[in-house]
Parts: sequence; C-alpha cells; structure tokens
Amino acid sequence: MQEHPPAAQGQLDSLDRQLLDIIQTDFPLDPRPYAVLGQRLGISEEQALERVRALRVKKIIRRLGANFQSAKLGFVSTLCAAKVPDAKLETFISEVNAQPGVTHNYLRDHSYNVWFTLISPSREQARKILDQISARTGIVILDLPATKFFKIRVDFRMQEEE
Repeated sequence: MQEHPPAAQGQLDSLDRQLLDIIQTDFPLDPRPYAVLGQRLGISEEQALERVRALRVKKIIRRLGANFQSAKLGFVSTLCAAKVPDAKLETFISEVNAQPGVTHNYLRDHSYNVWFTLISPSREQARKILDQISARTGIVILDLPATKFFKIRVDFRMQEEE
C-alpha cells in the first residue's frame, strides 16, 4: 500500500471524499472497521483511522455513531424547545447535553432559542427527565412528543458521480 497522508488543513483530497462517502452510508460493522475502510480505499488501517481523526479535528466530522429507529426498539421520542435567557444558556445546555437520551441540541434565533430531541424508554421517563432539567435550571421546557415518524435520509455526497 502506498503512503497517503491526510490532506492539508482545510482541504479534502480524493481519499478524504471517498472515506466520507463510505462512512455516511456504509460504515463497516466489523471488529476492525478501519482495516475494512483502509482495504476499500487502498490504504492501511492506521491511515484510515488517522484520516478520520484528522477530519474530526477539522470539525468536518462532528459525530461518528449509529442511528437507530428508536420506535422499533420500543423507545419514544420527543422534540423539546425552551426559552432560555442568555445568562442561563451555558447551564441549561450543559444540563440537557448531560442526558444520555439527547440526540440533537440546537440554538435557534427565535424566542424558543434552544431545541433538542430526547429519546427514552417511555413517555413517563421522558417527562421525568424533562422535569428534572427544569427543576435544576428553572427553565420550562415545551414537550412535543412524536406522534408519527418522519425520517429524511440526508447524505452529503463528497464525490461527483462517475
């Protein structure tokens, strides 16, 4: 295998683009996924891992993990919103992010300026978690439980189609 160092800061080379395409849609479910990625890209396991690390440092990759259909696993999902004063933003966001069931947490330019999703084993458990966050922060949380599942698959193609 040839030596293929990661691209320079701020640049994506062809291998980075191929790697990103693969990990978005077809990350190997294997005890050594980076060996499989390396094999598919014609580089070593170590080079594949280093490229992923470099992409994380550059914040091109912000999360690497599985996506589950929570309802099929027996879980419930709720969209939450809160009106959080600037002085309480850091505390509120830290409290929300500390919850294992929080999958997304976003700031918005709106009176409801913090939006997040929470997945939990039951509606009762979700309510309990939200009540605890409110009790700790003094912020009321708008709870918008999912009643119908909509999943839009979004992949960001990094290479031009051949």
